[in-house]
Amino acid sequence: MEIFITVVVTFFAGMGAGLGTGFAGMSAAAVIAPMITTFLGVEPYQAVSIALASDVLASAVSAYTYGKNKNLDIKNGLVMMISVLVFTVVGSYVSKLLPSATMGNFSVIMTFLLGIKFIVKPVMTTKEKMQSVSPKKRIVQSIVCGVLIGFICGFVGAGGGMMMLMLLTSVLGYELKTAVGTSVFIMTFTALTGCISHISFGGMPDLLVLILCVVFTLIWARIAAVFANKATPKTLNRATGIVLTVLGAVIFAFKIFA
Repeated sequence: MEIFITVVVTFFAGMGAGLGTGFAGMSAAAVIAPMITTFLGVEPYQAVSIALASDVLASAVSAYTYGKNKNLDIKNGLVMMISVLVFTVVGSYVSKLLPSATMGNFSVIMTFLLGIKFIVKPVMTTKEKMQSVSPKKRIVQSIVCGVLIGFICGFVGAGGGMMMLMLLTSVLGYELKTAVGTSVFIMTFTALTGCISHISFGGMPDLLVLILCVVFTLIWARIAAVFANKATPKTLNRATGIVLTVLGAVIFAFKIFA
């Protein structure tokens, strides 16, 4: 019975995380960690380790799918990734010096609001308009946004994927598919770094839960990424908005009633 419950919980956790990753570049940690902590009693630090491990392959397969469909900006993605990784460390250090408990629901609220935004005001930027921005300006924007994303991610402990999607579409003017593709590309490496760090400091988590979460997240991320790359901009905006809104509401409910 215990194994059955483990499979059911990890299936739904992986499904939510995979859909969020494949559609919107959302970090699996935002979905998996609270679910396996609440329903399986996994220790919070190890829950994050499992979520980050799930994030690595899910983000990688999503990035591959978006890249194969030419919806990935690797050049500016690498620039942003370096800024994100450096300032995640800075944010983590600052968070130890300041009380950050009040910011615990930051990523959850942002997920919900971003979902509403995609439904009400979809991103309809074309690739032609996106590419009209000068390369120099784009690099500077990528560095600045990477600094902001990294600091917030390190300070709050989550929200990097959502911050990236919001800034890539709203500030850098990316077309939605390219924004998600670039986001999951960056998240592959940030999640890998975080996963290695967590396991190094906290030890190997429960192998069964880890394997199930990785597999289910990977499957659903692949399904979502394939659908997203074939969908029209209007359909993708609506699907992304619905996925984010539902996930944001469900995770918030977990936090309140757990």
